[in-house]
Amino acid sequence: MTFANPLRGEASLTIGGSAHVLRPSFTALVAAEEELGPLFALVERAGEGRLRLSEMAALFWHCLDPRSAITREAVGEAVLAQGLAACAAPLRALLGQILKGSG
Repeated sequence: MTFANPLRGEASLTIGGSAHVLRPSFTALVAAEEELGPLFALVERAGEGRLRLSEMAALFWHCLDPRSAITREAVGEAVLAQGLAACAAPLRALLGQILKGSG
């Protein structure tokens, strides 16, 4: 079992009853940015309460490590099942890493 390392900006998300690591690597964030637009704008929308459910799920999916066994639909279903309040912690961790970097 792999655990998220908050010192590396990682978070975890429960998908299908198992915890999965969300790792905001450069490659993952570039892929997310290609799909969602500039990450700074994504952070701003989140801060203003305008982040869409689809954007949150997309960011989580791009940051999954490893992503190969999990479908995007499964990530969306996990977000829906847990609710926005429960997903706020991993979202905050990823957005914080985007803003501050790895120090």
